[in-house]
Amino acid sequence: MKKIVILGPESTGKSVLSEQLATHYNTIWCPEYAREYLLKNGVDYSYDDLLTIAKGQLELEDRCEEEVRKTESPGDRKIASESLKNSPNYGNDSSGLPDFRSSGLSSGLLFIDTNMYVMKVWCEFVFGKCHRFILEQIVEREYDLYLLCNTDLPWIKDELREYPDLSTRNKLYKMYEDIMINQPVPWIEISGNYEDRLRKAIDAVETLL
Repeated sequence: MKKIVILGPESTGKSVLSEQLATHYNTIWCPEYAREYLLKNGVDYSYDDLLTIAKGQLELEDRCEEEVRKTESPGDRKIASESLKNSPNYGNDSSGLPDFRSSGLSSGLLFIDTNMYVMKVWCEFVFGKCHRFILEQIVEREYDLYLLCNTDLPWIKDELREYPDLSTRNKLYKMYEDIMINQPVPWIEISGNYEDRLRKAIDAVETLL
């Protein structure tokens, strides 16, 4: 199985791209757990909340990976889907999380909206430090490709987004870019309109395959 992570600053089309890629490759995508958590618990988060969010993100990622792996028979798909949907970190229709495509999976790909690099940037940008657990998970977990979304899409306001000004968004993007340059996994920048982004992402995934 190949795991592709979509990351970048807020309002850069990560969730849209993740869902588009999952649809294109007939698989599922792992959403950002932070959105569900903050909608339920409020936006006045603490440093310790970010550790809770990180652990929730990893649990959700593991559940999604399990579902992709259990696709050898329709029965396996049903069991995996029910296991995922019964997870305490799986949102309902009002949580903002997308529906998981739980049948007919065929590609052996998992698209992940957000991983521990995002949590690292979030911790360091807001609090100037990062939980050791997050750093350890960065070392332990393996991925196959990163798609880094640039800030050239218009910022869209919602109840969770914090940084509308372009200078801050570009500063955050630079933090992600520096991380990508200094890690060994292949990565590409995703920029342009939504159509351009999807095309570049598909090209990168095809190269990986």
